[in-house]
Amino acid sequence: MAEPTLDCHALALPLNHCNLPGWLIASLTYQQHPVPLEIDGVAIHHGDLFARLQQQPDAASRARLFTNYMAVHFRLPDHGLTPWPEAEPIPRPNMNYRRLLIGWLFDSDSDAGAAWRGWVESRFGLRTRYHKEAISDDEAQAAWQFRQAWVRATYHTHDLARQLDLLYSYCQFELACRYPGQRHLQLYRGSHQPLPRHTEESTQALNNLSSFTQQIDEAYRFGAHVCAVWVPLSKIVCFDSLLPGTLDGESEFMVLGGWYQVKRVR
Repeated sequence: MAEPTLDCHALALPLNHCNLPGWLIASLTYQQHPVPLEIDGVAIHHGDLFARLQQQPDAASRARLFTNYMAVHFRLPDHGLTPWPEAEPIPRPNMNYRRLLIGWLFDSDSDAGAAWRGWVESRFGLRTRYHKEAISDDEAQAAWQFRQAWVRATYHTHDLARQLDLLYSYCQFELACRYPGQRHLQLYRGSHQPLPRHTEESTQALNNLSSFTQQIDEAYRFGAHVCAVWVPLSKIVCFDSLLPGTLDGESEFMVLGGWYQVKRVR
């Protein structure tokens, strides 16, 4: 089932900072035939990190290397590393990628959620369609309130967008290690809106960033109607066991939006 091209453009912004345009990332064609997404500048400026990640023996070692690299590169507070005399002072505590993950976990409609959705708009060109309420267009009051929340969450932070760029890129590296040669992962999503009656499959347009899970029963946290979705690995931004101690126990996957073919589970 192919969606009209106009609908893909309605879900997308004209500019982004990755290797594919937003309308293509939003398309049903992309869900069915995904290719890797590369955020501008990550490979050039952080190639040493990924070279070192390739040398690590397991996921736990890779996670430690990544968190230490982030702490040192972005001078994050409370990282537990031994300071050295020549280092610049650690900036006062403020929002960082780990706090933003926890903020999303507790409430995706919070200011932290707005920061995530704003980053998705900037990097992938996928339009925010809902934050606390439906956003009909860029001139709507809901759009203005969303952007205010985005600014509140990201004001006076230390290169927060680049932190999220690296988190996404590390997530993609780790997914390739755990699912070699695989392009999709079956995830589940609960919704308060049922599929059309007498329909087992449907095409749905999802918000630019949404929560999924690998556990059917866990999907009921998000709504009474559960659907199964073959999600491209390239559309997974973060998942529960990527960074131990952050999203543990929630079985949650943060997934980029767009058009998806979904199948009724219950």
